[in-house]
Amino acid sequence: MSGQHLKLLRIISSVKPENGGPINAAREIDKVLVQDGHRVDVLTLDADFAVDYPGTVHFMGPSRFGYGLNANIRQWLEQHARHYDFFIINGLWQYHGFVARQVLNKLGRPYIVYTHGMLDPWFKHAYPLKHLKKWLYWPWGEYRVLRDAKRVVFTSEEEKIRARESFWLYRANETITAYGTASPPSDDARLAQAFVNDHPELKGKRVILFLSRIHEKKGCDQLLQAFAQVAGQDERLHLVMAGPDQGGWVQALKTQALDLGVAHRVTWPGMLQGEAKWGAFYAAEVFCLPSHQENFGVVVAEALACGKPVLISNKVNIWREIEKDAVGFVSEDTAAGAVQNLQRWLRLDLPGYGQMSGRAQACFAERFHIRRGAQRLLEIVRECLP
Repeated sequence: MSGQHLKLLRIISSVKPENGGPINAAREIDKVLVQDGHRVDVLTLDADFAVDYPGTVHFMGPSRFGYGLNANIRQWLEQHARHYDFFIINGLWQYHGFVARQVLNKLGRPYIVYTHGMLDPWFKHAYPLKHLKKWLYWPWGEYRVLRDAKRVVFTSEEEKIRARESFWLYRANETITAYGTASPPSDDARLAQAFVNDHPELKGKRVILFLSRIHEKKGCDQLLQAFAQVAGQDERLHLVMAGPDQGGWVQALKTQALDLGVAHRVTWPGMLQGEAKWGAFYAAEVFCLPSHQENFGVVVAEALACGKPVLISNKVNIWREIEKDAVGFVSEDTAAGAVQNLQRWLRLDLPGYGQMSGRAQACFAERFHIRRGAQRLLEIVRECLP
């Protein structure tokens, strides 16, 4: 089966773009696979809605409770699994993985699992009660999902190592894949100008961009503290905090910015997609992601693709690659760490910044272009097929 086109089914809890990296990276990988002649369909716990996807999306929802309990997915898999060569389960701690393992094992069908950072021990320390509940479920649920998978796929060496620390009962046939994003649009000047036109307060400013979900694990509060500490060094500095408000945190962050005296120098454009997202990257001088936990950080790859140096914490699991390629600065996931990163960037002279920008694009092309992720996925699938 090494040369033939494959029929793949991706099983994921949600295909909503606002849910972040996993589905957005999956969409880019699947675009490449479909262009190369493979078929990739998606099975999701979502209720039906209009979605842009390169393959057919089968909606099983609405689902119940946060767990995504759903009676339709088992029946659908039992009826349709035979039409596919291979199965890709994205994510843990939702009903889709639990039921897919049961049905696929019964039918003798092979599958792999992408964990997407959901085994990171940060969650154990940040939410101890939630972790206790997960332990009660683990031996009967996700442990078996991973144990029976042909491969458990991690997007970095760091993620693989950290995944072993959450549960002592752990068995997985581990492998690592490339991950990332597609090349950005090339009309950078037009897109940057359009973004500035939409946000005229950015005209003539040195834009520091945060673009991700507004969530406590992303370190947004510490970035605001850090920005307030360096803002006095250059009146042109302006922070853009872009992303969907997950958990209703934005208002508290806006209040924090007000208390810090920098509210007039912080822009909150909400979730950005398409040209608006790329316009934000191109309008920025630097990209920040001071997360407390970050499996991969597709947005980091997107920033590099646009030639932007990245300021990240050492909890973003590709920090070693960023440091090795000298395409940004890495620090602890604290306010002091974020200040340190901003200060290092501010000390760059123009030639130094230009060189780092060039290295950023080279790093993206070498490590994080989505075609590498698609090629590696096919290698893994073919290793697992009889």
